Amino acid sequence: MRKFILTIDQGTTSSRVTVYNNRFNVVDTIKKEFTQFFPNDGWVEHNALEIWNDVKALISKILKKNKLKGSQILSIGITNQRETTVLWDKITGKPIYNAIVWQDRRTAGICSALKKKKLASKIQKITGLIIDPYFSATKIKWILTYAKNAKKLLKKNNLLFGTIDTWLLWNLTKGKSHLTDITNASRTMLFDSKKEKWSKELLSVLKIPSKILPKVVENTFDFGETTLFGEAIKIGGMAGDQQAATIGQACFHSGQSKSTYGTGCFLLMNIGSQFKLSKNRLLT
Repeated sequence: MRKFILTIDQGTTSSRVTVYNNRFNVVDTIKKEFTQFFPNDGWVEHNALEIWNDVKALISKILKKNKLKGSQILSIGITNQRETTVLWDKITGKPIYNAIVWQDRRTAGICSALKKKKLASKIQKITGLIIDPYFSATKIKWILTYAKNAKKLLKKNNLLFGTIDTWLLWNLTKGKSHLTDITNASRTMLFDSKKEKWSKELLSVLKIPSKILPKVVENTFDFGETTLFGEAIKIGGMAGDQQAATIGQACFHSGQSKSTYGTGCFLLMNIGSQFKLSKNRLLT
């Protein structure tokens, strides 16, 4: 009988896997830190394959340690560091460049060019975000421009993009699911948060082809299943780490907020069911 839920929390400095029982009590949790790369001032990178291999090993370890089988896991949930950008070859499964981390500032020049074109207001109206290297859009643009084989793979339709949730899901399902959820999509600076779909206008501005993007779905969804740990286990939920923390701290009503202190400090407030824009550079 499936009585346990397994969660993956893939963060900026470590990956953590936790198992809960059917009373939502923690059975066990284990984590592993991974390598940080700083190739230039203001540049921050991760090895996406290292992250995936760590997560896979942690799942195997926690199941073995607690004498659990895949047949006992009801579902897997994924939460992740947001904005961090991976582009990979869908045939080999290998990234074409290191993951560019949310902290990375190398695309400041691209952002300045967008501001000079007077696009700040338009981008905020569509995405709820300000123009900043923080978000995935300019990171994708940079990799497409500078990574070896990017244009070749793009021409062959063999290139995929994902934030870390998508990258883990794609690997867990052996390439069957190329999906993301709304919380992660909303942090790319390419997502129309009113219409809840990728913005053709912004993709055109940045010359990013829609064919490399994952399909956007709700947080709770049939994301597919993994057969890497014995009997098939369904993957039933994905959410960016800070939105997941907001729900985890029960901010269900408008006006409720939480602040999380981790690699950074993140304050999120529930603003209700209507899309609203800030006049004070806050993000929606």
